[in-house]
Amino acid sequence: MVLAELGGSLSKAIHRMTNAMIIDDKVLDDCLNEIARALLQADVRFNLISDMQANIRKTVNLNDIAAGHNKRKIIQQAIFDELCNMLNPGKPPCFTPKRGKTSVVMFVGLQGSGKTTTCSKYAHYHQKKGWNPALICADTFRAGAFDQLKQNAAKVKIPFYGRPMESDPVKVAVEGVERFKKENCDLIIVDTSGRHKQQAELFEEMRQVSEATKPDLVVFVMDGSIGQAAFEQARAFKQSVAVGAVIVTKMDSHAKGGGALSAVAATESPVIFIGTGEHMDEFQVFDVKPFVSRLLGMGGDLSGFIDKINQVVPMDQKPEIGQKLLEGNFTLRIMHEQFQNILKMGPFWAMVPGFSDELMPKGREKESQAKMKRYMTMMDCMTDKELDSSSPKLMNESRMMRIARGSGRNIREVMEMLEEYKRLARIWSKMKKSLKIPALSRNMNAQHMSKVQIGAMGGLQDLMKQMGSLKNI
Repeated sequence: MVLAELGGSLSKAIHRMTNAMIIDDKVLDDCLNEIARALLQADVRFNLISDMQANIRKTVNLNDIAAGHNKRKIIQQAIFDELCNMLNPGKPPCFTPKRGKTSVVMFVGLQGSGKTTTCSKYAHYHQKKGWNPALICADTFRAGAFDQLKQNAAKVKIPFYGRPMESDPVKVAVEGVERFKKENCDLIIVDTSGRHKQQAELFEEMRQVSEATKPDLVVFVMDGSIGQAAFEQARAFKQSVAVGAVIVTKMDSHAKGGGALSAVAATESPVIFIGTGEHMDEFQVFDVKPFVSRLLGMGGDLSGFIDKINQVVPMDQKPEIGQKLLEGNFTLRIMHEQFQNILKMGPFWAMVPGFSDELMPKGREKESQAKMKRYMTMMDCMTDKELDSSSPKLMNESRMMRIARGSGRNIREVMEMLEEYKRLARIWSKMKKSLKIPALSRNMNAQHMSKVQIGAMGGLQDLMKQMGSLKNI
């Protein structure tokens, strides 16, 4: 992922600076120049980088820092603050949907930016948070827009409205909004037409739909791959309609990404989400400080990761899973459960602070997931006694032969899966010792349980490293 590449470069620049024996102006200049190169490669605008360097040098005057102060920490904090300022327009979105009150959100953007998919992701995200969303296809220009949005809506079971034979987008949008207001939907999302380039008729159509539906929020969907061209694009849309927030898509590709992020901030349009893949769950809330913390490998806010755990682990299973882990009885059944949760999370390593390509080598994610799925297939062929036992002696040769035949693998693969189980059992055992938490209650609340899950972060990282380091089977 491009963000992981940028984060790795920024982290290395700071790491070299902090490892220097003496922090002087040369070390500071070398660090800032390396950060500038990383940001330029990510397509961040040169004038923003130049301003950032000047501000840091103005903030960090090494000659004025009193003895005893940690120069490394001061420099690191200054870099963090300036990166936040670069990506932050200084104001929140002009509107935030609230449950219990009907809100209309209109999506605009160029064709090919991922606008229709983003509408579905936005609806799905709020659906999981308790909203009752609905989708309207007011894109009467692109062939296939109606079918695409209808299929996405059906996939996540969200109400949908559209008229494929109607050419007037304003009429479709108004009818859809009126219908869903009567059905008490509290988040009505309108997908509008896009074009291959900025055209007068596109802006006029957007203006007409906006005037007719009176949206509470206009969201501009921007393709993260367009680099520095994002600046003029964002400004043109902002001047035509009252854009209140921005979503940047395709941040999982080889796109530079930095140009889009910095451009929308420069035009005072706050980024609220970033799209990191085609799947519905590959959609992350954009919060500047945690985002920069992850880029710099500084740790930071774990709320996004907690939200992800809350989504994939059923509420009634959290105390049970935590209890099993803290008791230290790591069985094959628990390994199967953990693999299931990790696969549901998707590319969760991109959300974990400091979890860069050094821990999950680029291009190895699919390989690791494929191994987990193969291991799960083998475990599906085991008996309850085998799954619930923590004794490796139980798995004799005849049992392994039976599992191999049942899963369509060979006995060598079953043996490798059992070796992986032993390695992970040792990891979880060490993790348990590091978690100085009292015995869990079955009535523990979700927030406390989330903290227990987060305490397992080291184990998850080791797990993924182990999976990525296994030889091909």
